[in-house]
Amino acid sequence: MALEFGVQLKAFPSDGSTDLLRFYDDQIAGLPPEFTSLWVSDHFQFGHDPVLEGWTWLTWLAARFPQFKVGHLVLGQGYRNPALLAKMGATLQVLSGGRFILGLGAGWHEEEYRSYGYGYPSRGERVTQLAEALQIIRMMWTQPTATFRGEHYTIVDAICEPKPDPVPPIFVGSPGPRVIRVAAKYADGWTWDAPIETYGPPHAELLKACAEIGRDPATVWKLTFADLDFPDDPAQFQGRLEHSYYPGMYLSQLGPTPADAVEQLTPLIALGVSHIIVFGSTKRTIERFAEEAVPELMKRSLSSLQQSPLPD
Repeated sequence: MALEFGVQLKAFPSDGSTDLLRFYDDQIAGLPPEFTSLWVSDHFQFGHDPVLEGWTWLTWLAARFPQFKVGHLVLGQGYRNPALLAKMGATLQVLSGGRFILGLGAGWHEEEYRSYGYGYPSRGERVTQLAEALQIIRMMWTQPTATFRGEHYTIVDAICEPKPDPVPPIFVGSPGPRVIRVAAKYADGWTWDAPIETYGPPHAELLKACAEIGRDPATVWKLTFADLDFPDDPAQFQGRLEHSYYPGMYLSQLGPTPADAVEQLTPLIALGVSHIIVFGSTKRTIERFAEEAVPELMKRSLSSLQQSPLPD
């Protein structure tokens, strides 16, 4: 599978500007053809910080930038009834000409769960809900009528027409063993956005989960996400950032130079990662990655495929 790149967009300008059209145009202008996808988060609140609702934001992006695939990194499954989400996804797939990618997770941000009246189910309950949601969505996208009776969700003779064509790829985001098993069983792909150096153990869990159900791990679409940081002074590079609202969660930082980012991502390419999603605090950071890192990563990906071709 050829290596592709995506960009997770910033929601708001750091200078307080309200000209969002120009802001998004500026983020996306000049991306090389290897950048094929745009990604947004799915949250409702982080204290009093401004936050865009993810589904509305994504549908607007799909219309504004028709040259890109679009997806969430990732949707919180508990925020939308899965049958309704299937209908929403099918509609966007039809209207976008087949450019929607469904990223789905178990959900984690307790603040918004409780503030918006969703309660806050246990981690185990949220993982079970995720597994049920994936089954419902797949059924509604592929069957004339769908009936499902689960522990948390039930649908009876649900119809989703027009069907999405092609059926959007579905990937699950999480490093947790239980969610990885859900991804192996019900999803097309899996992504991991914590520190790059810790990718190995959850990837091993994915291989184990595939072996348990007899799935060829080469059929699992693997994505990864990382924050880019190329400071003028390499001594300012932090390496990883603790999540502002989730103590104990860390996000990857690639750097302090594009050449370092290449070396940090190469082991993931060797493991089969074929879609790299990046976030940069400045446009110049993204430009440097595109100019200095992407060509070398493409070469290394091609070399990896030639040495270990995927099965037909």
